[in-house]
Amino acid sequence: MQTYEIVNKYLDAAGLPHLIADQNFRDLTSEAVSRLRALADADSVPSNDAEHHDLYRYRVPLPTQGVGCSLLADEPYDLRLILGGQRADTTDSLLRLGILVNTVYEETGCGWLGVYQARVGTNERVLVKLSYRGKPSRAEFPLTKEFAADSNNSTVGLSGNARVIDDVECYVQEGGAYYTCDPNVQAEACLPLFDIAGNIAGIVDAEDPRKGYFGGVDLAPFVALCIVAPSYLPK
Repeated sequence: MQTYEIVNKYLDAAGLPHLIADQNFRDLTSEAVSRLRALADADSVPSNDAEHHDLYRYRVPLPTQGVGCSLLADEPYDLRLILGGQRADTTDSLLRLGILVNTVYEETGCGWLGVYQARVGTNERVLVKLSYRGKPSRAEFPLTKEFAADSNNSTVGLSGNARVIDDVECYVQEGGAYYTCDPNVQAEACLPLFDIAGNIAGIVDAEDPRKGYFGGVDLAPFVALCIVAPSYLPK
């Protein structure tokens, strides 16, 4: 399948069919897909992955209501619990996802960017954050209708329909579901990831303090990330 066809297929599946008619958007997204694939495939992981244990641990906020994400827990979140331990193939996946996230984050200058995978947690199916750049944030989002009532991440993770918010303040005032972590965020693009079979495999979440940041062609690198990332999700 040609890159243009892959882009069109993603846009249609994610509920963004209006962008298919934008030739400039399709060109930019296709170019970004090719560039990201080349970057992710370029680096190899050493056979001994013991030195990469830091990939599996990151700081997270305390689960306290009403304080956003300002207070951090003493113990970092450990991905090994939900990923089935630390293995060479999993480390490889996390390293390559890190390359993708770092590249898009640095090239776009967005305020926050993360890739989440849909997996079975301790008691329920969740979106778990695998790689991110920006401030510490919540590690897991339950994939339940109840949690989706207050979370774009969970809503997109359940529906597979993208949500692009130009003005978070207006969106919330109009009754939109929103999980506030950083009160400075004014724009968000929450986009689904699909596996080969077309099932929802996770999400990409991007945030910025500038209103309207993800409008028009500025969304192209993030769509490209959504198309490339599923190939590097842990098994």
